Amino acid sequence: MVSFLFVLKDLKIFNLPLKLAQSVVPAGYQITQQRVPIAVNGSLSYSLCIDNKMSQMVTKTVRIKQIQLEQDSGKSLHDDARSQTLVDLNRAGVGLMEVVMEPDMCCGEDAAAAVRELQLILQTLGSSQAIMAEGQLRVDANVSVHHPGEPYGVRTEVKNINSIRFLAKAVDYEIQRQIRELENGGTVLNETRAFDSKLGCTVPMRDKEGKQDYRFMPEPNLPPLILYDAKSLPANVNHQQVVNIDWIHERLPDLPSVKRAKLVELYGILPEHSFTLVNEDGLTDFFEDVVKQTQMKPKKVIGWILSDLLSHLKQHSLTAKESPISSFLLAGLLNLLEKGEISSSAAKQVFEELWKGEGKTPLEIVKEKQLELIQDQEELEQICQAVIDEREKEVMAIKEGNVKVINKLIGLVRRATRGRANPLLVKQILEKKLSE
Repeated sequence: MVSFLFVLKDLKIFNLPLKLAQSVVPAGYQITQQRVPIAVNGSLSYSLCIDNKMSQMVTKTVRIKQIQLEQDSGKSLHDDARSQTLVDLNRAGVGLMEVVMEPDMCCGEDAAAAVRELQLILQTLGSSQAIMAEGQLRVDANVSVHHPGEPYGVRTEVKNINSIRFLAKAVDYEIQRQIRELENGGTVLNETRAFDSKLGCTVPMRDKEGKQDYRFMPEPNLPPLILYDAKSLPANVNHQQVVNIDWIHERLPDLPSVKRAKLVELYGILPEHSFTLVNEDGLTDFFEDVVKQTQMKPKKVIGWILSDLLSHLKQHSLTAKESPISSFLLAGLLNLLEKGEISSSAAKQVFEELWKGEGKTPLEIVKEKQLELIQDQEELEQICQAVIDEREKEVMAIKEGNVKVINKLIGLVRRATRGRANPLLVKQILEKKLSE
């Protein structure tokens, strides 16, 4: 079972000026809808790749037990070295929402994919920025192991996981730890643990106080939130106290799953490519901006986006919005390539120059580096003839039927022209000369 806790975007108490924030008196206890949750019996569908090469996507579904609103009062920080306890009121009075999921996930990869999908949904709806590193989304993972067909084992809770990558590692580590414990004749304790990202393992925090950590009490000042759709709305209900689900649903933007389906339908790209576009911050908009500005087909554009741009972004820990190469510049580069003015190898060189962010356009770089393709037919024929004259052994092999050797001659011509020769045109010239 995995639960998610995130800060609602519209409540800004934690951003108050220091003097005003100090005057906010915390409730002294946690407020929760645990007994009367805002929603029950839901589900979340998420997709993930079954191998590292993204050759196949699978879609899974995890049941949502309930969603409840909460409000933190603060937390205690115990300093054993100084024998003192500090009180952290940083999130006191901040509205939170907890999503509690059923035990339908079996590994860290499943949990990470489900959290990422939830994060995308929250960001799309504007409910929360859901930035885990800033405490806007945290995960508590309850992990237990058991043999197939047997009841669930004793569970441990890994508390306050603050990154999707750490979530996957924490869950997988905890699974293996519990298996080793049981295989060695030990027992799994019902305890709360923390994930140590530096050591890559979970460490004990505290024992569970009975079946759960908290003693929930009803909050008399917060009435239940009433949700209805058009079919189930009673006639005598006070409409000021009711949230109309249908009204909200009509105004929702496209959710991530819908975005992926539209990308596949509109641009003819592969489902796994749409998955990456949507999952990476700002990459969908970047891709669509490039497609609008270039003559290259989307199926070819996606290769440059995922293989070249995304790899550079990840290498430098950047998002698409922070890329030194704008969609305008990349589109300009792809237009040069599509028109046959530069070769693919030259385009790679131009891309590297653009990444330096020196303010030059693709065309300026091509002229400066002399990367344009040789358009003079006579010049290419002379270069091809020179290569043929110097490679009697290869020429003989081709004439004897080993046609694959011509690729070597094409490579030599391209080397002589520093990649400025169109390989298709070079092949035509070589074939013609060798047949004479």
